[in-house]
Amino acid sequence: MAAPIKEGNLEAPTRHPLDWKNPAFYDEQALFTELERVFDICHGCRRCVSLCQSFPTLFDLVDESETLEVDGVAKSDYWKVVDHCYLCDLCFMTKCPYTPPHEWNLDFPHLMLRAKAVKYRKGEVKLRDRILTSTDAVGSLAGIPVISGVVNAVNKLKPTRKILEGVLEVHADARLPEFHSNPLRSRLAAKRGTRAEGDPAGPTKGKVALFATCYGNRNEPVIGEDLVAVFEHNGIPVTLAEKEQCCGMPKLELGDLESVAAAKEANIPVLAKLVDEGWDIVAPVPSCALMFKQELPLMFPDDPEVAKVGKAIFDPFEYLIHRHKAGKLNTAFKQPLGKVAYHAACHQRVQNVGAKTREVLALIPETTITAIERCSGHDGTYAVKKEFHEASMKIVRPVVNQVKKAEVDHYGSDCPMAGHHIEHGLADGSHTEHPMSLLRKAYGI
Repeated sequence: MAAPIKEGNLEAPTRHPLDWKNPAFYDEQALFTELERVFDICHGCRRCVSLCQSFPTLFDLVDESETLEVDGVAKSDYWKVVDHCYLCDLCFMTKCPYTPPHEWNLDFPHLMLRAKAVKYRKGEVKLRDRILTSTDAVGSLAGIPVISGVVNAVNKLKPTRKILEGVLEVHADARLPEFHSNPLRSRLAAKRGTRAEGDPAGPTKGKVALFATCYGNRNEPVIGEDLVAVFEHNGIPVTLAEKEQCCGMPKLELGDLESVAAAKEANIPVLAKLVDEGWDIVAPVPSCALMFKQELPLMFPDDPEVAKVGKAIFDPFEYLIHRHKAGKLNTAFKQPLGKVAYHAACHQRVQNVGAKTREVLALIPETTITAIERCSGHDGTYAVKKEFHEASMKIVRPVVNQVKKAEVDHYGSDCPMAGHHIEHGLADGSHTEHPMSLLRKAYGI
């Protein structure tokens, strides 16, 4: 007698390595067969309907088909579901009852990634998407003195934004990041190649190499400056990686896996050398930390250098909590923060480290934290695209409403782009503040 099928998964979800070098990975017919299998399971479950626009799109396609089942949906319409997925991973991590090791073996985000890779290999990618995901090139150009000022000014002018929408399909109402001609790597140039002794505690070695990230370097360098100030205030020496490229997450979300591999070849040797020299790695943007912790190890499961870096990289607040548990966190805060609305970024939640940012901020006297565990719908590029901006604003609305309801003194997210998207949704003249900036404010440094 066959064993009964388990309804739902009673074990923690596990992930299989991404078989992206196998030619069968790009077989479109095999892809569509798997998409139909997974979509049929999702249609029968529907637990993820509130997470993003992929699932409502799928369910509407089914409900409007002649058969009212997945077999009534045109295969060409499957791409509509794929295009709305920005790989936040929340369905896999928080909702789906059929993830591995369940026998149905459902990993919706990585199936969407496979579909994006097939689409990319076929050349069905817009020039806009290639440009938006080329963060190093765009940042280097837009960060040139004078040009950065022009770019920032133009991005705020409605007439030029309408032109940009028509030419590049970047929504005229979407907030675009500012560029700085004095990037973080220039501001912290004196810290490159520095040597120091750390004070180990728990899994931390007590000295940190900062992976600045392309966004933290060109778009919001103040976050990296605040991180260095906070870490050094806690007796943690900080050095800057000698060189770096974008971690590859934007290209991953595009399906350009060869560019991800190229970024890995540029970054991993530099970071692995720092690990060998006794440094821990910290990345201030959750997506970048996740790239090294999860995505690269799944793409390159047999690469010991990738595994070495993946084990040595930390979310900043994860690092500070490890220090706190060992009695090595400075808790002499000088300024209360009052009411804080803290948005937990999706790519931080996927790291499975727990609510470390909330734990650290909660240590500050006379400070109340309202945690918001819901996707902001930004994803770096999704929210700025002409065809997806309205959907992104729909996704962020519940987050915005929670911030309004909490009547807070401060709000922000570990993901600075998510924070700005919430700010954009509020549209009340207030400004997001990164949790690291809030922590520095509480220290009075």
